[in-house]
Amino acid sequence: MNPVDAPEPADTATAEPRLRDDLITPDPLLDCLVEVARLHGQVASRAALSAGLPLERGALPLSLAERAAERAGLTTRLQRQALTEIDAATLPAILLLQGQQACVLLSREGARCKVLLPETGQGAVSMELSALQARYSGVTLFVRPHFRLDERTPRPRPQAADHWFWGPVKAQRFVYRDVLWAALLINLFALALPLFSMNVYDRVVPNHAVETLWVLAIGVVLVLGSDLFMKLLRSHFVDEASARIDVLISSRLMERVLGMRLENRPLSVGSFASNLRGFEQVRDFIASSTVTALVDLPFALLFLLVMAWISPWLIIPVVLVFVSILVMGYIAQHRLHELSQSTYQAAAQRNATLVESLTGIETIKTQGAEHQIQARWERANQFLATLNVRMRRLSSGSVYAAATLQQLATVSIVLIGVYLISDRQLTMGGLIASTMLAGRALAPAGQIVGLLMQYQGARTALESLNQIMAKDVEREASQRRLERAELKGAIEFRHVSFSYPGRQDASVQDVSFKLQPGEKVAFIGKVGSGKTTLQKLLLGLYAPSEGAVLLDGIDLRQLDPADVRRNMAHVSQDVQLFYGSLRDNIAFGMPHARDDAIFAAAEVAGLSEFVSRHPQGFDMPVGERGELLSGGQRQSVGIARAVLHNAPILLLDEPTSAMDFSTEAFVTQQLQRFCQNKTVVLVTHRTSMLSFVDRVIVIDQGRVVADGPRDRIMQALAAGRIARAS
Repeated sequence: MNPVDAPEPADTATAEPRLRDDLITPDPLLDCLVEVARLHGQVASRAALSAGLPLERGALPLSLAERAAERAGLTTRLQRQALTEIDAATLPAILLLQGQQACVLLSREGARCKVLLPETGQGAVSMELSALQARYSGVTLFVRPHFRLDERTPRPRPQAADHWFWGPVKAQRFVYRDVLWAALLINLFALALPLFSMNVYDRVVPNHAVETLWVLAIGVVLVLGSDLFMKLLRSHFVDEASARIDVLISSRLMERVLGMRLENRPLSVGSFASNLRGFEQVRDFIASSTVTALVDLPFALLFLLVMAWISPWLIIPVVLVFVSILVMGYIAQHRLHELSQSTYQAAAQRNATLVESLTGIETIKTQGAEHQIQARWERANQFLATLNVRMRRLSSGSVYAAATLQQLATVSIVLIGVYLISDRQLTMGGLIASTMLAGRALAPAGQIVGLLMQYQGARTALESLNQIMAKDVEREASQRRLERAELKGAIEFRHVSFSYPGRQDASVQDVSFKLQPGEKVAFIGKVGSGKTTLQKLLLGLYAPSEGAVLLDGIDLRQLDPADVRRNMAHVSQDVQLFYGSLRDNIAFGMPHARDDAIFAAAEVAGLSEFVSRHPQGFDMPVGERGELLSGGQRQSVGIARAVLHNAPILLLDEPTSAMDFSTEAFVTQQLQRFCQNKTVVLVTHRTSMLSFVDRVIVIDQGRVVADGPRDRIMQALAAGRIARAS
């Protein structure tokens, strides 16, 4: 999505405003989804449906159509079907055409079809059926609205299908059903070897029946081959299901994190990242080994039944050991859970120290504070190591005890078997077979004990992730919002008050003002007076505690955040750059911008001379957080981003505070030309930037203390008539 109207360096003063490129860049599938949503009464804009999705080459791929449709309350189904076989009751439907194109099929009457093409907007076009068939790829995307229960319908408890984790797991239930069938066959095949041994010792050896031996051997080899094949097949199915669950859950998790409201933002990035990595523990727990152990556990009864058929007395030690292992595991897991929670918290704190230290390594060195950070790190490591030792001691003790009990079961079976053989109630082959079957019956119990430590870690991680997923996000699926793909730029604050989470004092108190489209205003005032907070409220990053923020006369809470931010270009006080090239950072959020648009934006931001001198040009690396650039250069990149977005509203927060005076004068002049028809909200402490605006609002202690034309306000400040906001 490239801003086709980014000003060229030579004619920024006379350039006429044109449509923004994110509104006119072709994206057939996305445009069709927007139209189908409108036809079903679910109004949504392109930005609202695609915001945050990993687009391919700036367009919505077919693989993301379902996720985009869900945002408009729609469900999709992809099906290969002949054009003449599409049922009229399923219309409107999206037809995928040749050449990555698409259209909406509205109706079919005889040899003519009524369609909506992305190029025609909401104007229906009548086409010959043969002409449409020639372009049709044979694939149709059926889109229908979800039936949603309203607030009048009570829901006693959340359904598993709605859960962010158990929903994807439940979606793979048919795969796990096949795994259960495979497990049944595998456990039936496991009976072959004990029965083979029993028959060899009881019948073949006493009678020297060599022919019978070979028949039994061939049969057991075939069974073992089938057993190997079924195990490989089961492992493949479980791994495939786990991979699908992993991809879907991790996508949902990241989408939730990026959509989180800023008031729910964690205090520590490192600790939060550690909590998110807990998903790996959950993912590993549902992997092949865990599922195999859990699936095999019920089949222990099968081996006990076969042992009872051989001799009922031999199952007594197996049952006693099996119950003892499960009781021991049940007792150990409570203590493991407590240790796992403490370990999880300590690991999060240690990771927070690590990330904070790496981020501020320069400050740590210049202030000589290495000893403080080292002490924090070592204390956290020592505490974590102590917890790990206690967890491993408890877990390994349980595993070793289970193994010892299994060995005691084998000894008991041999002892009982000898007496039974003496009484002619058991044969030698039956004893050998029972010993093998006992080991097979007790193996799942031993594995379950070994998985207890992993389970407790996964349980703790899942509890933490549940808390993250329960937090409010900016775009709730149940909330209907107004579509405003393009705003004019009128801004109004009505008695707005706001306090940051965790703070008692108000950052903004009863603020009211209006800005007309195209008006340019500056907020000035002391440090911490609330100027930047007003811009954050305008961006919808926070919701006001009282009052309302309106854009074009509409309460900001009624608009989709994606639509709001598509219509606002923002330059923050501290411009955040990301690892990559200068081109990547200028085009951040618009990765497919044209080179001429990037160059024009860099010219407005005063970067052209610097880029021209560098041997790599726009491909120069900027480092993490832009460490390879100066503060002024980072601000220029931020300005270039805003110019490239070419939104009708421009928010500038101390955009030139790190620049020298000559660069600032040049950038101010360029911005003045670029912003002729845009609404501009400027926060600054530099009077040189005020030539850019026509109106000044003075903020002090979160309140508006003066508002009027620039010259009159500046004269009042100079005369001391506005003493509190100097």
